[in-house]
Order: sequence, then structure tokens, then C-alpha cells
Amino acid sequence: MSGVPRKKTAIILFNLGGPDSPDAVEPFLFNLFNDPAIIRVPNPLRWLIAKLVSKRRAPVAREIYAALGGGSPLVPLTEAQGRALEAALANGESEVRAFLAMRYWHPFAEEAAREAKDWGADEIVLLPLYPQYSTTTTESSLKDWERAAAKAELAVPARAVCCYPADEGFVAGYAALLANAISEAGGHEGFRVLFSAHGLPKKVIEAGDPYQAQVEQSCAAIVAKLGIDGLDWVTCYQSRVGPLEWIGPATDDEIRRAGTEGKSLIVLPVAFVSEHSETLVELDKEYGHLAKEAGVPSYLRVPALGTEPAFIQGLARLVREAQARDTILCPEDAAGHVCTKDAGLKTIRQ
Repeated sequence: MSGVPRKKTAIILFNLGGPDSPDAVEPFLFNLFNDPAIIRVPNPLRWLIAKLVSKRRAPVAREIYAALGGGSPLVPLTEAQGRALEAALANGESEVRAFLAMRYWHPFAEEAAREAKDWGADEIVLLPLYPQYSTTTTESSLKDWERAAAKAELAVPARAVCCYPADEGFVAGYAALLANAISEAGGHEGFRVLFSAHGLPKKVIEAGDPYQAQVEQSCAAIVAKLGIDGLDWVTCYQSRVGPLEWIGPATDDEIRRAGTEGKSLIVLPVAFVSEHSETLVELDKEYGHLAKEAGVPSYLRVPALGTEPAFIQGLARLVREAQARDTILCPEDAAGHVCTKDAGLKTIRQ
């Protein structure tokens, strides 16, 4: 009816965040390592470990972010995704606005909760920008949102998207970008595709985290969508740190193997939807240099999805599906370890 205000739907975009200046690097790292989902020991020991590790790693991290202009590009890139998502959802039954809730640096979830409340949101949709579910990312962000919403006294119905490792928009977006890279390479002959995802300690996966299974599901879905017979491809994991055994194979090991076999490489950051230090520095600079040293004939990197139209349309569809449900939106057609409704997600207020 004309004149009746439309319902206001706030979409909360979760991501890890990144330092916005050299001075923010150490506190960003402290927040990361002080997360109980990352360092799984009780306080005050976790606080002490986070303090020591963040201080030790800050100088190297500052150098990394200096290569990016002094800070992470993740927030402005996520803001662009939010605006694109608002446009994709325009002219619906709701007025839609996207808010950013970064886990380890501004804008934090508390800021997003206050902004959504001040805007007058009638409904909340929680949308992780982590395609594959992990206790270290999605679950941590969802729990952080609970605390933030309670503190802001945001008594508004909230629905959450769990994960979307094989969502058609996510898959189509990366398949299109991979096809562009293969065309740039002159075809797939002589090339191997490395689907590189952020690694995790093996003990996290052994405790039931579905992340590795979902990463593998994403890679298989993208290859199937691409439809190239005989494509040479491998799932691998980057950013390994510390003394623990991590899931593998490691991306750097796969680069060295490609060099010994005379294989050229196309690298796709399958668990990342935005450019940040792990893509722009680790993949492009550090691994690009390693590939040259290892004798890899050609090294190409597929860009992160960003505002790729198919991906944004996929996110819009996920938002609409979440709005239509009373429970957390999880994939229904994936095999194996798919979602984790019984691993803490039920605590999200509906």
C-alpha cells in the first residue's frame, strides 16, 4: 500500500578485517590470537600468548602491509561488495542496507550492531563472506555477533547463512574468472590449476571442523562448472605458521613440485572472496617469486571474486532464502561434512 514504510533489512557482512594503518597492525594481530577459536587455551594464558605472538610478528606484518600502502584493502573492498549487494536486492519487499562486522579490526561487530539499530532495522540477515564454514571463521564471527547484538540491545529477529561452498553464484563467478585466466594462458595444456585456500592446523579438522571437506567441494564444483576435460588441478593450502601440523598439501610445496615437473601454474584463491594480504602479497609476491626460483615456466593468479556479478547475485539469492526461513540457511545438497547446526550455531537468536 502506498505510503506504508517498507521493512528495513540489515545485512551484516562478516569478514576477518585488517589493519588500516601501521599502528593498527599489532593490535589487529593481538585480537586475532586472543580469539579462543584461534588459540584454544584458557585465559590468562591465551592473553599472554596473544601478547607475545602479536609483538613478535608485528614487524614482519608491518612490512607486508607496507607493500599494500600501509594497511589492508579488505574493508573498502567489502564495502563495495555491500553496495553491490544492496543494488542486487533493490526494489524488493524490504529496504536493504549492508553493514560490515569485521572480526579483528574496525568496523567491529559492535559498531555494526549499533549502526543497524540506529538505522531502525526490522530484520537482520547475517552473511559470512567465508564460503566454507569453519569454527575459526564463521562460528567465531557468529558468536561475536551475539555478544555485540546483546550489548547494543538489538532485539531484532536475526537469520544466518551458514556456508555456501557449492553455491551456484560462487561457483559460476570463480569458473568465469578461471576461464579468463586459461584463455589468457592460451589454453590449459601445460598448466596446472592450484586451488589455494588458507590452511588450518590438522587437529582443528580432526575435531570435526568441516572446512577442508567444504574447500574440496568448492574446487570440484568449480572444475565441473568449467567443463574442461583433462584439466590438471590440485587443492592446496597456504599461510602455514607455527609448530603444529597443518592440513595439506601446502601451496608452496605444490609450486616447487610444479617447477620440477616443468608445469606452468594458474592459482585460484578458492577460500577468499576479496583481495587482501594473503592474495596480494603471499600469492602474488612471495609465491610468485618462489615460482620463478623453482623454475615454473609461467605463473598466473586468478583474482578474488570481489563484485563479480554472478557472485553478488548468488549472495542476493542466499539473503532471500535466509529471509524465508526460520532456521539457519545451510546447504541441503552437499555430501559429507556440510554444515554444523549442532556445533554452536543454534545459539543464534531467531
